[in-house]
Amino acid sequence: MSEKYIIGIDQSTQGTKAILLDRTGGIAGKTYLPHEQIVNEQGWVSHDPEEIFRNTVQTVKMLIGQTAVDPKDVAAIGISNQRETTLAWERETGKPVGHAVVWQCARAKKIAAGADEEFAALVRERTGIPFSPYFPAAKAAWILRNHPRARELAEADGLCIGTVDAWLIWKLTGGNVFRTDFSNASRMQLFDLHTLRWNEEICAGLGIPVPALPEVTDSDGDYGATTLEGFFEEPVPIRGVLGDSHAALFGQGCIRPGMAKATYGTGSSVMMNIGPAFRRSTHGLVTSLAWGRSGRVDYVLEGNINYSGAIITWLKETGLLTDPAESGELAEQANPADTTYLVPAFSGLGAPYWNSEARAAFVGMSRTTGRAELVRAGLEAMAYQAADIAEAMGEDAGLALEELRVDGGPTANRFLMQFQSDMLRASIRVSEVEELSAVGAAVMAGIAAGVMDESILNAGRTRTVYSPRMDDETRERKISGWKEAVQSILGGERL
Repeated sequence: MSEKYIIGIDQSTQGTKAILLDRTGGIAGKTYLPHEQIVNEQGWVSHDPEEIFRNTVQTVKMLIGQTAVDPKDVAAIGISNQRETTLAWERETGKPVGHAVVWQCARAKKIAAGADEEFAALVRERTGIPFSPYFPAAKAAWILRNHPRARELAEADGLCIGTVDAWLIWKLTGGNVFRTDFSNASRMQLFDLHTLRWNEEICAGLGIPVPALPEVTDSDGDYGATTLEGFFEEPVPIRGVLGDSHAALFGQGCIRPGMAKATYGTGSSVMMNIGPAFRRSTHGLVTSLAWGRSGRVDYVLEGNINYSGAIITWLKETGLLTDPAESGELAEQANPADTTYLVPAFSGLGAPYWNSEARAAFVGMSRTTGRAELVRAGLEAMAYQAADIAEAMGEDAGLALEELRVDGGPTANRFLMQFQSDMLRASIRVSEVEELSAVGAAVMAGIAAGVMDESILNAGRTRTVYSPRMDDETRERKISGWKEAVQSILGGERL
């Protein structure tokens, strides 16, 4: 019997990655292509949907070519995707209506700010998310209000609105399947977490027609099959679809209540599995669905950070770094007495503050603050933001965080990981696999296709474990300074 493989596609904010997993979960190959970040003078962030699709197809072709695997031995495909990025396209032709509105983009802030208290409360109660321009509900409303063609198509029942997963599934199946999974649906701020259906009242309040939204199914459900535009002789089934952070949660093996992980990417997501019952956050977090599997859903508490790894990109763009790899070494050289903080509100602050008007700033600089101190402040900002979320998560869930499983490129930064452990007073378990979003989606697909089993999730892929070593007095002083810095950015608002 020939070996069977699973392809995992991770369509992220910066680019598209494809990995090939064997039946033991081992990575046999990986490829990556970046796509353009379209930013205008207003700070709007967009992506070209057609470029994303082309890159998705190309990364898989490159992957098969690189590994020399027989395409006939690919048993299934799993897809993870950047969440909340929203786009619309013509149902008949598949042509996008403008560029995709990226999750980081706050262009819909007037729509969110213009909602009355009753509607905002409805959104919060039914979707688990405070009404915000960062989620697809407001973004979809913005598209419908600002693209005449979108409104015209919607009135004729000829419009599709969705997140990147729905777009890719549509394109990969030749327009035959228009579906999303529970994890992505739960992030659209249009999906009722109590009834597990699109909420018609919320959709109507924003002028979003329910027929324009995708069918919602289990994350390990049937998403049709693809020949990858004729590359595969026989169609390959798509059997695993999750938002990237949910896929990483699954890939980390956090399948029981109380288990938590953080994904460090362009932004960051701190997520805790809370089991099969809805629980509303009272500390600025959101409740979402982890996934749906075999007819059963699990919920999560989550906090999102808008700028995490993107801080490193910004430091490089400004000339403070020549190479991201040098950031940890520079941070170690910084003056320990320096009190500089970076509050990275380049496009507002996410959880637990939810302030889209906040703007970034260095706070607490002295005359001797230099390059090393500014770089260290950038790294520390990533950890402080995660600590804010973990604190809120513990209060909501009634659980003290003892371990955080982490993944993503920045986890290779030893300074950052040790500082994160110190700020959380918890162990940090770093996965040896950086591609956990792609792995999680692939394993989900592999299990659904009967090629893998759940034991793969407990195979033990730990690279490093960090334990707290900072004294409590120093830790409390640093966190107090961080909170004061955030408060100064929020104009003295109560935290």
